[in-house]
Amino acid sequence: MTPFPTVELTVYPYECDAFGHLNQAALLTLLERARWDALARGPGMDLFERNGVWPAVRKAVVEYKAAALSRDVLRIETTVTHRGTTSLTLRHAVRRLADDVLVAEAEMVFVCIDRIGRATPIPEEIVRFLGPRSSGGHAPVRVPAGDVELGVDVRGEGEPVLLVHGFPFDHTVWRHQLATLSRVKRIAPDLRGVGASGAPASDGYTLARYADDLVAVLDALGIGAAVVCGLSMGGYVVFELLRRHPERVRAIVLADTKAEADSEEGKRARDELAAVAEQQGQDAVTDRLLPRLLAPATLATQPEVATQVREMARRWTVPGLVGALRVLRDRPDSTATLRAVRVPTLIVVGQDDQVSPPDAAHAMAALIPGARCHLIPAAGHLAPLEQPLATGRLLADFLSGLP
Repeated sequence: MTPFPTVELTVYPYECDAFGHLNQAALLTLLERARWDALARGPGMDLFERNGVWPAVRKAVVEYKAAALSRDVLRIETTVTHRGTTSLTLRHAVRRLADDVLVAEAEMVFVCIDRIGRATPIPEEIVRFLGPRSSGGHAPVRVPAGDVELGVDVRGEGEPVLLVHGFPFDHTVWRHQLATLSRVKRIAPDLRGVGASGAPASDGYTLARYADDLVAVLDALGIGAAVVCGLSMGGYVVFELLRRHPERVRAIVLADTKAEADSEEGKRARDELAAVAEQQGQDAVTDRLLPRLLAPATLATQPEVATQVREMARRWTVPGLVGALRVLRDRPDSTATLRAVRVPTLIVVGQDDQVSPPDAAHAMAALIPGARCHLIPAAGHLAPLEQPLATGRLLADFLSGLP
């Protein structure tokens, strides 16, 4: 549990009832004063305002233990007992300073909302103030897919949205969208060779197999067609899905990806990186890639994002890394595929993406009738992870506008 600064507050006469006892509603006001004082002593009372969010109370449970009287000094201890992606739970213990008697205990659940009242990920500055996230998670659904079994994170109900990660990431690259895209069914598999999914030998990876694996996931969940979101290499898998199984795609979201194939120089770089993976392992691959993956602003202000990238890469098997690099090297140009797209399309790209730059995103949008393309400031190749608030809003607006 993460402690806030302990705060001492005096009970004033106007906060008491006719019998001189602290009023139950006034106690809630004292707890709020304690939280504000904690902010004033720490990151500042404008912490939420400057991040463009607000903590809205969802649930409050108070247990009154003893009376507090006018002029009593109360010591209020506050701890964070749980922190999720969009919510946090605080526990207050209120003690009378004079004799250390426990006056009351309270548990309060807050949801982080944006300026129009939508649940949104807790910004990183606030995360650092609150401290480490409590343990927990969602057990993956197991889905057979040919020669492997895939681990799939499935949450919520409604319009099915299939979230496809890239290289060298896993399904947790979508962690913020999994937590906040309410009113839709979020489906995020680990691709073969990654995380909770099985790993065949390095020759068991092709774009066709990746695409067929996605169909196996939809079949296992009883879903005919889904909105399919592809990030980076996940976008290439979406292109293959459009070629092989267009009837399974209701709409597409392309994030930080591009249509063209690798150049000859790019192919040689893939082979060199595959050799690094085989000889030195996952961390060496990340060392090569990380400087180009994240925006300068992310590297400077969100070091935890770089840590998350390393953690995701470590969940790849070496055969998975090598197999994926060969898929990336040999993928076809998808320009003709995009010209044939006739489903609603959203394209998002980080303003500082060096791998799939904004020009590539605008070129894709020009190929697809009615496609919408949005630039996300202060993001590199991982816009959904670097700028989850902006990315989440674009996704939510796109999904809510589907017919």
